[in-house]
Amino acid sequence: MNFTIDEIIEEHKKVKSGADFPSYIKAIKDKGVSHYITYVKCGDTQYFDDENLSVSTGPKYNDLIISEELNLEQFKIRLKLHQQGGTDYPTFCNDCAENGVEGWKIDLKEMTCTYFDKTKNNVLIEQIPG
Repeated sequence: MNFTIDEIIEEHKKVKSGADFPSYIKAIKDKGVSHYITYVKCGDTQYFDDENLSVSTGPKYNDLIISEELNLEQFKIRLKLHQQGGTDYPTFCNDCAENGVEGWKIDLKEMTCTYFDKTKNNVLIEQIPG
């Protein structure tokens, strides 16, 4: 594995809003991250390399309750606001939980972000700019 969790955390500290996301993605891709999965419930993120070895941040905050009901249209509105720099990361995580989004997988080869619900169904796939 060519990266450590500390290196990833340092890069993540530079992200103040969704507007900073593309530069974060480039930085961790350059370090050898192939994909990662973030779980909204506690903020744990697992980072994987090409050999599927992983490191994890562990929980970042007290557990959020993920809504059983997916409200995709409201989520898309909140996501767009976040991507434009209108909300910080904790607010975005709360927005995910309130709208039934359990987490997301970032694929750095395909440059996609796939959001999923509590039943692990993919509910939205976006292309990452860059």
